[in-house]
Amino acid sequence: MRFPLALTAKIAAHIVKHKLLRTPKFALVLQLEPLHTCNLTCTGCGRIREYSTNLKDMMSLQDCLGAAEECDAPMVSICGGEPLIYPLIEELVDGVLKQRRIVYVCTNGMFMRKKMKDYLASIYSVKTESTLAKLLEQKLISEKDAQTIRKGKSSDRPVIRPSKWMYWNVHIDGLEYTHDLIVEREGVFKECVEAIKMAKILGYQVATNTTVYKETDAQEIEQMFEFFSSLEVDGHTISPGYEYDAAKKDMVKRLGKNPEDFFLTRKMTREKFAKVEEWGQRFNIFGTTVYQEFLAGKRELTCTAWAIPTRNIRGWKAPCYLMTDGHYPRYQEMLEKVDWDKYGVVDGVARDTRCENCMVHCGYDPSGALISNARDNWKNARYNFGAKPKPYYEGRNVRAFNGVSINKGHLAEAKAAINPTAGGCASGDSSQRDELLAKIASSKKTN
Repeated sequence: MRFPLALTAKIAAHIVKHKLLRTPKFALVLQLEPLHTCNLTCTGCGRIREYSTNLKDMMSLQDCLGAAEECDAPMVSICGGEPLIYPLIEELVDGVLKQRRIVYVCTNGMFMRKKMKDYLASIYSVKTESTLAKLLEQKLISEKDAQTIRKGKSSDRPVIRPSKWMYWNVHIDGLEYTHDLIVEREGVFKECVEAIKMAKILGYQVATNTTVYKETDAQEIEQMFEFFSSLEVDGHTISPGYEYDAAKKDMVKRLGKNPEDFFLTRKMTREKFAKVEEWGQRFNIFGTTVYQEFLAGKRELTCTAWAIPTRNIRGWKAPCYLMTDGHYPRYQEMLEKVDWDKYGVVDGVARDTRCENCMVHCGYDPSGALISNARDNWKNARYNFGAKPKPYYEGRNVRAFNGVSINKGHLAEAKAAINPTAGGCASGDSSQRDELLAKIASSKKTN
């Protein structure tokens, strides 16, 4: 099966229950944003531009757990910002798991290994030494890390431990060069790969989460799937990018970049996702075949954004994860007060101009799952209850490290320019060096 049986059955039972009860609108996935603080400034991310990123501005643990109970979604995607920065992330994950919900920890991967080392310390015994030896051999931890782990757990706080109910959902937008460029920091892709390798050794479930933009090469996405399949990643989510208002303004002001050169139109999305059904057969792409057909341009769907609601520090965000026309104190109040007929695209016509080019999973993947057509229901069931695609070990031959790891990162030109032997500025002139780095990096992003 593409998803563990217990998880698939839980989601299916939730849908069947509400259909039998004739519930007009109900949640499938809660997008929970306990804070919007992040250690990266990914191009195209609206969150860190639209909301406060002050660490003081975050939801209480009680509010987070209360939101999960309130909308009663079977799956909770803990996102942000970077959720591993949330001071009570361990308590939050533990609390949601105790509610018997599926948990996705949506992370950029930079703090994953730290959290997994905390887990190792909490279970340390002589039997753990073989695992430490394997991690040391693959250079996924240092000898200093091993010594700290051997000291055991330092507090009574919970840790994020492997569970069939939890996934690390790691943000990966391409191979090394492309990913590091989009997240605006070199070395991030390499850290993600090492974190994923460590997670698989320790028995965690891991998924990747990819957003496709105009400049994204479809062949590279396929190679990305092949590479991570060879690492035995458990699944993938993929979605076209959306033109956040906040992100567009940031592109113009900070990067001097035209948003129209970055985000996708519907026509472009269908071109980029022409092979998505084939990818779904080769790799374990989560979701529905109906949504894949929609992405490939083979059918239309109506947006059901209310099925994947977003809760953050300001309340229940409406009408969707992507657009902000208000926040509500209660999920049910949002369902009742938002005029849902004002949004989405119906028969090729956008009800709201902001919806015109949107084909994002948080609005349309639930549409594919909630569809009432018996034929489509059978296709979805066959896809999700069918055999999980086997790892593609030939993906080890993919040239995934094609950026900073081979001195071809997006700052390579800047680094060469400041090398004294290359006639650049003196290594001691840090202000001149930093100015040159920033200038060339900005130029690369613009072009």
